[in-house]
Amino acid sequence: MNAAAVEVPAGSAPALSALQRLKSIVGGSIGNLVEYYDWYVYTSFSLYFAKSFFPQGDAVAQALSAAAVFAVGFLMRPIGGWYFGRYADRHGRRASLMRSIVLMCAGSLLIAVCPTYASIGVAAPIVLVLARLLQGLSLGGEYGSSATYLSEMATSKRRGFWSSFLYVTLIAGQLTALAVLIVLQQWVLTEDQLKAWGWRIPFAIGAGIALVALYLRRNMAETAAFTSSQGKPEVKRNEGSLGLLIKHWRAALIVIGLTMGGTLAFYTYTTYMSKFLVLSVGLSKETATLVNAATLFGYMLLQPVIGGLSDYIGRRPILIAFGVLGVLLTVPVLTTLQATKDPYAAFALIMLMLLVVSGYTAINAVVKAELFPVEIRALGVGLPYALAVAMFGGSAETVALWFKQSGHESGFYWYVTACIACSLLVYAFLPDTKKTSLIEES
Repeated sequence: MNAAAVEVPAGSAPALSALQRLKSIVGGSIGNLVEYYDWYVYTSFSLYFAKSFFPQGDAVAQALSAAAVFAVGFLMRPIGGWYFGRYADRHGRRASLMRSIVLMCAGSLLIAVCPTYASIGVAAPIVLVLARLLQGLSLGGEYGSSATYLSEMATSKRRGFWSSFLYVTLIAGQLTALAVLIVLQQWVLTEDQLKAWGWRIPFAIGAGIALVALYLRRNMAETAAFTSSQGKPEVKRNEGSLGLLIKHWRAALIVIGLTMGGTLAFYTYTTYMSKFLVLSVGLSKETATLVNAATLFGYMLLQPVIGGLSDYIGRRPILIAFGVLGVLLTVPVLTTLQATKDPYAAFALIMLMLLVVSGYTAINAVVKAELFPVEIRALGVGLPYALAVAMFGGSAETVALWFKQSGHESGFYWYVTACIACSLLVYAFLPDTKKTSLIEES
């Protein structure tokens, strides 16, 4: 990327140099990594701390209780999507991203110091829920602001590539959480120590590195699209309002429709896989963690490749490829995966589906940002997305474990397939946003 390649956005905002643009993208991405580390460390360690907060029942029942709390956190994401999206459209993407990281830090710290059920009884799971609600509020605002920031900061010819780093850092956050788990499992603590107190360590780490992310975000540049819009009175009167979002209701419904299948598939093959490999496949916790980490690493590397490809062939063909392959492969792959006992076969099957899911994750941020004008972009991306994730992505583990506990685990495979099929209908009729992008009109 060189200085000559930098495009000057419309409006009166000063153009950023290539180095300034790159530093801002990196700064926003690293902060995003920390946010998602704090969020995912919960599910990575839930098999160890579930008994501390939910002492009744067998391992599946305890995992189901912990997964329910994970899902509860998603209920706050629409509120976070509304609040932080509105704030980002009115006060800037950078300011919104700084606020969200503070809330995530507070939630992680609260879990790290929370007493167990044995110490304070039912108050322990209540505190856990409150902490997850704080984190859900934070993450609900993180996606819309980050997707908007990265899409606006990137140049038009490389927008798919640069915006894919939203999921690069999201996956890297999950991968970092797993790396901490592997280190503690393999070299630092025994399983009894992890269950007794070691599960607190990653939450304390998350609270600490959130402060580093806050510092990095203080030094990010604001996007030229937002800065330029501040000089337009007609924009200032309505920016970030629900009334203005209602005027763009078609785009909001498109966001929900294109998200539902993708977010469910994403949480199925990433977040839920560590439990699926233990509870359904029968691998040890340590082996399941290693398989999950290896697949996530490969998945992370795929994002900029697919995002960059969308800059050449468009967004729509890639979304359709995800939808078609997701519908055809989900049931046979999950059925085969459940029957295998070989970790290498498990790795190959999960990696296959993550390649498919990359058709959604690598480009969904830029597709959504390209649907909305600058004055409603963060709210338009964040709120409908958060609603879809709360309904479909956040409930993935809970629904999967419910099917398993009821003795009809394969029902979950068909549920995932049906949701992807619904999204495929949206992709089939969606114009290619690379050609119709509203970012260029900012």
